[in-house]
Amino acid sequence: MKQLFQNLKNGKTELVDCPFPQCKRGSLVIQTRTSLISLGTEKMLVEFSKSSLVDKARQQPEKVKQTLDKVKSDGVIATFQAVSAKLDEPLPLGYCNAGVVLETGDGVSGIGIGDRVISNGPHAEVVSVSKNLVSKIPDNVTFEEAAFTVAGSIGLQGIRLASPTLGETAVVIGLGLIGQLTAQLAKANGSRVIAFDLDSNKVALAKTFGIEAMSCNDPVQPVLELTGGVGADYVIITASSASEQILSQAARMSRKRGRIILVGVIPLHISRSEFYEKELSFQVSCSYGPGRYDPAYENAGNDYPLPFVRWTEQRNFDAVLQCIANGQLNVKPLITNRILFADAPATYDALGQAHSIATIIKYPENEIDKEQKTLQIVPAGNVGTTGGELAIIGSGNFTKATLLPALKKNGTPVKYICSQTGVYGPYLAKRFGIPYCTTDTEKILNDDSVKSVIITTRHSSHTHLSLKALEKGKHVFLEKPLAINREQLAQIETFFSKERDVSLTVGFNRRYSPLVDSIKNILGGTPSQMSVVYTMNAGFIPSNHWLQTASEGGRIIGEACHCIDLFTYLCGSPVVSVCASSMGTETDLLSDNVSIVLKSKNGSNGVINYFANGNKQYPKENVQVFYNGNVIELSNFRNLKVYGKKSFSKNSLTVNKGHGEQFRSYVQFLHGNGKLKNSIQEHLNVTEASIAAVESLLKKTWVDVSSVW
Repeated sequence: MKQLFQNLKNGKTELVDCPFPQCKRGSLVIQTRTSLISLGTEKMLVEFSKSSLVDKARQQPEKVKQTLDKVKSDGVIATFQAVSAKLDEPLPLGYCNAGVVLETGDGVSGIGIGDRVISNGPHAEVVSVSKNLVSKIPDNVTFEEAAFTVAGSIGLQGIRLASPTLGETAVVIGLGLIGQLTAQLAKANGSRVIAFDLDSNKVALAKTFGIEAMSCNDPVQPVLELTGGVGADYVIITASSASEQILSQAARMSRKRGRIILVGVIPLHISRSEFYEKELSFQVSCSYGPGRYDPAYENAGNDYPLPFVRWTEQRNFDAVLQCIANGQLNVKPLITNRILFADAPATYDALGQAHSIATIIKYPENEIDKEQKTLQIVPAGNVGTTGGELAIIGSGNFTKATLLPALKKNGTPVKYICSQTGVYGPYLAKRFGIPYCTTDTEKILNDDSVKSVIITTRHSSHTHLSLKALEKGKHVFLEKPLAINREQLAQIETFFSKERDVSLTVGFNRRYSPLVDSIKNILGGTPSQMSVVYTMNAGFIPSNHWLQTASEGGRIIGEACHCIDLFTYLCGSPVVSVCASSMGTETDLLSDNVSIVLKSKNGSNGVINYFANGNKQYPKENVQVFYNGNVIELSNFRNLKVYGKKSFSKNSLTVNKGHGEQFRSYVQFLHGNGKLKNSIQEHLNVTEASIAAVESLLKKTWVDVSSVW
């Protein structure tokens, strides 16, 4: 199957072969029949990707500030590499999709195989979409008409925020695709609709729908004249423009206590006097409606109860489809042209010069090979001939930004990269010379040539995937954590309670950092008791981030485990008890401003300060070791200072947390040429200590750790 991507770095649009996606729980796999190009929305993206690096920075000043903060904490080289990698990442295009259901995952009801549906899926021959972002198409609505549903929902949500009543006057500024749909829906809702656009052709089209449309540079006076000097009850801005006048015009054409809703993209320079004198309300509309950008709704499939949230994303989809079905929304005249999917790249290349409103992409209706879950991207060459092949399951940020660059730098070949959707697999395979990308984990597990699997998926899946690979006789490198609860931890303990020929290594990379090696040399082979203070300036993550969910274990188990592991490594002794306290009066397992006190078997003390309420300009990680009249301080894995009998300092040009060194050591171990710095017993102890820290938060007491060596 092919999918359309945009490269943000060079502006190139291309069709890429992708493997057939997994059908996840709560999701559907859909074969696309038509999709819709919205000129206004997608034109901005194309123009941004084709702009220079300086212009990109001008358009995103908040990103520039983040970049400068990263330079201060991580250095110029690391920041440059991170920015380059992000810009080089392809972006899937499209969000208005209509097709036929090929597969349904567990937990999907009301929609079956063969049903005609719409979704917010991208421009691709096959898409995998969560059930809350899919709606059935009425029998009398064609695929072409249905493709307008998601775009229509954007306009509908703007209208819902305006809360119109029958007979009110609405003004729509901007008559691109979203504006045309918004104007029709506002009229269907019982409003008198006045609309403006500089393009006379778009104005003429709007008039055919019964809209009082006109073309002028300053629409304020016409609105006042048409409303008898009263002004508009509500204004919906659907324009995408750099003009700073639009918001001011919207305020001046509004009646007292009028409502202004922003659906498009314009500069937000508000004149206080214009809004103050009329007591105007202003609100920015968020895409399709309630549920947008909420992982619990969009990804996990948890619906909002209808009595309390009447109009969600999906229910807005249903409403637009019903309007199309009953003739209240006429979308056929909005279709400017139709193209074949194979011609989509050329269409996007010319998007900046286009004056169309809506372009329909038509897809081949040939039978899709559901078994095509593995694609060969580059020649296999001599991958793995030096001692066993590697496969990676997971294509997220860690894989893209850390794992693959480190393996490439070490000259370590990889045979497979696996992801659920198959979206980024081909890109990563091509960039890093990986022969095969796949969405089929069984393909990897059943390949006898694969000696080791590296797992970088979301935390809740770590234990399950690790055990599957181990039971297939493969070594496993698992990006932390090992487990997110005691039940999962017990499964790992049970597996390794017997002698095994396979190994499980967790990505506790800090102990592999060159500056940590220096600390260990200072401490000596058998260190005595010490006090360690580890402060992680973790940074704020919004509550709707996947890591901030109970199902994924939270941030203490997911990231503070790094700090606990480094403590056990430095003092050379396992944790035997844990006590934790969080900021504030309310405590739960998702607390991320936490101080953790650790007691080791040899009597050493550790204090882990994991804080999310700091500032990015401050170093992310600081480690202080108080030991035998000395103080050792490690700042952000870049600067090392020793205060005491042999005072000295040591610096690194970049932040080095030991990722490359750990991967190199792991590959050498697989080839029989080295020994790992950590054992399964240590992994079990650190993981149990992390889980115990969360339990301590809830119980407000010390919690013992049993898995000691």
